[in-house]
Amino acid sequence: MLVFAVLFSACFTGSAAAASSSSDLIIVNKKTNKLAYFSGGKLEKVFPVATGKTKSLTPEGNFKIVVKIKNRPYYKEKIPGGDPANPLGDRWLGLEVNDTYGTTYAIHGNNNESSIGKYVSAGCIRMHNEDIHWLYPKVANNTPVIITTSGLDMASIAVKNGYSTGPTMIAGVFILDGEKVQLKDSFLLEKSRVFVPLRESVALLGGTLKQEAGTGALIITIGEHTVVHKPLSETAKVNGKTVAMLASRSVNGRLYIPLGSLTPLFGLPVVWNAKEQTVEL
Repeated sequence: MLVFAVLFSACFTGSAAAASSSSDLIIVNKKTNKLAYFSGGKLEKVFPVATGKTKSLTPEGNFKIVVKIKNRPYYKEKIPGGDPANPLGDRWLGLEVNDTYGTTYAIHGNNNESSIGKYVSAGCIRMHNEDIHWLYPKVANNTPVIITTSGLDMASIAVKNGYSTGPTMIAGVFILDGEKVQLKDSFLLEKSRVFVPLRESVALLGGTLKQEAGTGALIITIGEHTVVHKPLSETAKVNGKTVAMLASRSVNGRLYIPLGSLTPLFGLPVVWNAKEQTVEL
């Protein structure tokens, strides 16, 4: 028992020295069996995972990584760490869940790659070995982990839990008269706000867009509404009357306007479906 305690302490002490990066976040969505890794406000990667056989086995809530172990033995069946038969794989990111201190629940590798994406574990989150090899060195102790069952996209889950994300590009889909229309340009999602590509949106709605000589302002006409807007500004003139709005954004040479401004600027009612990531007009 003394030897075991010394070895156990040695496994935990080396990794415990690493400080948490406050800009990192891991989200596990049991609805889709996906794990997202955010760093510096940016969604870096999304991986498939396996979770509990039943809904209750993998706990939900806000946790944190508290231990990192390479080649952890599978004590239950006395399988050495690093053995190809070890169901824990060779990387273990232990979670502090209900005072278990990272020894019971974890994000770890596996010995059955075909199980990933399924509901098969006793409570842990399994990853492809190649994926956890990528994730393991990037994650520090005390990195927050959110485990949830949600119909929201990963960025929206992060924002909902207070994580500040930078701009995220998502597929642009309008629903017009009940029909889905895929845009060539993406939507911009920034801090839970949606921005749509101006030029393509205007064309789709049968409007016109031209640039005002000398000022650089854009003149946009849709139906009976003529809007004059200077790119990146927080105001626009609608039929000659000044209206406040969220500032437009420029991404890769394309101008984006906030979805919510389509109503005050052009009189267009809009409905944003966060789950489907579509805009209905």
